[in-house]
Amino acid sequence: MTENEIKRLAAFTSELAQKGGECAAQWFRQQYTVSIKEDKSPVTAADQSAESLLRERIADRFPDHGVLGEEFGPLRTDQEYVWSIDPVDGTRSFITGSPLWGTLVALLHHGAPVTGAVCLPALKECWEACNDGGCWFIDTKKKVQCRTSGCTSLSAAIFSTTSPLYFAPEEKPVLEALYAAVRDTRFGGDCFIYCQLACGYVDLVVESLLKPFDFLPLIPIIQEAGGVVTDWRGNSLTLQSSGRLVAAATQELHDQALVFLQQQMNPGTHKNSRLVT
Repeated sequence: MTENEIKRLAAFTSELAQKGGECAAQWFRQQYTVSIKEDKSPVTAADQSAESLLRERIADRFPDHGVLGEEFGPLRTDQEYVWSIDPVDGTRSFITGSPLWGTLVALLHHGAPVTGAVCLPALKECWEACNDGGCWFIDTKKKVQCRTSGCTSLSAAIFSTTSPLYFAPEEKPVLEALYAAVRDTRFGGDCFIYCQLACGYVDLVVESLLKPFDFLPLIPIIQEAGGVVTDWRGNSLTLQSSGRLVAAATQELHDQALVFLQQQMNPGTHKNSRLVT
């Protein structure tokens, strides 16, 4: 894939996120029906309409590409190119009137995301990134390049996660130990907390029980801003990942977070690992 091809695909990725966000925003703080899916998560007409629009636009432009979406399931995800779309990341925020919800879009090439875009329509803010193209923040007044904070110490880090409710029971002691190990902890935000990480406002994000469409579009955003993101074992995130994620401002902080998580999950098995604080 040439540099110009990546740029064109990145522009289309951003266009999709913006159009999907505009579609969903028509329902924001309006009257609509909230349904509950089999996994107990909520869904609205905003989610479904925005995803339908994005699927139509992708099919018109790239009819041979695969699509992974939250509301209507996978389509040809074994293809060379696959789009990952989450029409409303943060549906619970959306239905309770919080502006911290967004539309997420990524293009995967051979399973790895090469472009990513996040649009928060209620804030009129977007983030976009592509391989070797940097991460950019865009609002109504400016477009500026994003960089992570440069924090290298776990004890100095500002840690953020969407909610302690979104962890498996066996993971909650790990989360509580992490509160004590970092400088400060913040809750709430869904995709927005990853944008905060890319902009240098928080240093560390640890989450669990995520689906691929929750995190795939965020990978280029974090990496192109200078951050590091993997699963809890340090493996690259893929369509098959378990849903455990750790994202950090620097490689040093990421390494420390991995050691800490493994020590907490497997006490006594990492005696030789060194946790720098």
